[in-house]
Amino acid sequence: MIGLNEELKLREAQGNPVVVGLIGAGQMGTDIVAETSMMKGLDVRIIADVNLERAKEAFKIALMEGEVVVAETAEAADKALASGKLVAVNDYRILADVKNIDVVIEATGVPEIGTRAALRSVRNGHDLAMMNVETDITVGPLLRFYTEKKGQVYALAAGDEPAACKELYDFADAIGFTVVAAGKGKNNPLDRHGTPEDPAIQKEAARRGLSPNMLIEFIDGSKTMIEMAAVSNATGLVPDVRGMHGPQTDRDHLHQTFALKEDGGILNKMGVVDFGVGRVAPGVFLIVRTDHPRLREAMILRDMGNGPYYTLFRPFHLCSIEVPLTCAMIALRKKSNMVPLDHLVSEVFAVAKKDLKPGDELDAIGGVCYYSLIDTYETSRKENLLPIGLAKDAVVKRDIKMDEPITMDDVDVKHANVYKLWDLQNQWMSGAIDDEEAFRLVDALEC
Repeated sequence: MIGLNEELKLREAQGNPVVVGLIGAGQMGTDIVAETSMMKGLDVRIIADVNLERAKEAFKIALMEGEVVVAETAEAADKALASGKLVAVNDYRILADVKNIDVVIEATGVPEIGTRAALRSVRNGHDLAMMNVETDITVGPLLRFYTEKKGQVYALAAGDEPAACKELYDFADAIGFTVVAAGKGKNNPLDRHGTPEDPAIQKEAARRGLSPNMLIEFIDGSKTMIEMAAVSNATGLVPDVRGMHGPQTDRDHLHQTFALKEDGGILNKMGVVDFGVGRVAPGVFLIVRTDHPRLREAMILRDMGNGPYYTLFRPFHLCSIEVPLTCAMIALRKKSNMVPLDHLVSEVFAVAKKDLKPGDELDAIGGVCYYSLIDTYETSRKENLLPIGLAKDAVVKRDIKMDEPITMDDVDVKHANVYKLWDLQNQWMSGAIDDEEAFRLVDALEC
């Protein structure tokens, strides 16, 4: 990110700002628009949301100057953009089809829409900033492959914990430390069976300006599983145990907690993703190790402790406020700050939050039907577990007990595109289809 400020100022001085299209005007999306209103050289000029009033309101809340018009076609949207107007649309397809934008931010958090919007945007020549981590942990490797084969840039957006962890990881990896653990702080008490129907949850969600479902995503641990799976899939780090450890700890003891068991910690192996409950949030951390005697002496002089374990700590992540920096990196340098590897390392799967019966329809993440756990991709596929990116609207076919993992055989999956892409990705990763065939099949998917 170094030097982006000067590059953006130059674009501003040239009268040629980076133009961003935003899909999804929820809390995070609206924050993005507000942030770009304070930046030089980068603007969100068009917003798509199924709730058209919400798209229009995002511009208003952000205090954006200019007339907001509603467009019903991509051609009308392009004409409005060319004349300097702000544009609101109610269909991601309209936004994906416009020509007068540089980068698309996908911020819906819905895997089916995220998949369709990503494919359509890339086919129309747009670079892609994915704030939709749920989509990335489901089909990210193949989406990245397809995007790059199309000549575009795919990036996971800065600001949330995955990208903040990746910054620390890249730093430590570059200077030769051994990475022991990457993690985040969880700032809500863990309650696997919490639901958005709880009046106390509804009250707290209203106080914090969140939907009850979004709050439950954090409380039941699902969001933590998703975020750390994204880190895993971008670095090769793995969960040490199913669901990770999630110990009570604090910032000053992270290097003691996330050490090997033989060294007094909780880990069975090095190179893992995890999270800490306690005085760690809103920070992210990396536990590193060096056994080099000279470097250990140097670390003592830098007040980092006696080793061999050390904590690298970023005390903040600004979520949506940092996302525009990814758009700038993409547009100005054609580089990504974070991408998944060419294969899944970890997968997040659904576990019944209550007893489920045949005919029950699974709701969204953060609902009443299931919570999420992380495990390695190999284990998840061996047990045929249901990825949470495929869970919404799936119909249950047999009795499933509370706290029982839900398998692919237990449900009928409803959302076609994300399932098709996930299935193609499994074939591609296993070598059953080659790159050329994978590209052709993805290119044929409806979006």
